[in-house]
Amino acid sequence: MEIGLNLILGAGAILYGLYTLVTRQIAPQKMTKLQSLKQSHGEKMGFSIHIIGYSVVPIVAGALILLAHFRAL
Repeated sequence: MEIGLNLILGAGAILYGLYTLVTRQIAPQKMTKLQSLKQSHGEKMGFSIHIIGYSVVPIVAGALILLAHFRAL
């Protein structure tokens, strides 16, 4: 297996998405962007924007990058 840029970026994006997902549950006070989004957009909408932008998108993008990496092999 070749370690390339796509492998590193894909794994990093997935790890970042999982990190924000877990941190949001364990210690939401650490998430300063979450707090500012909640203040500016309301509790529910701020949470939704944060979970999509900082967890779902990185995990999906990372999976797609990994898929491209492994298909190219």
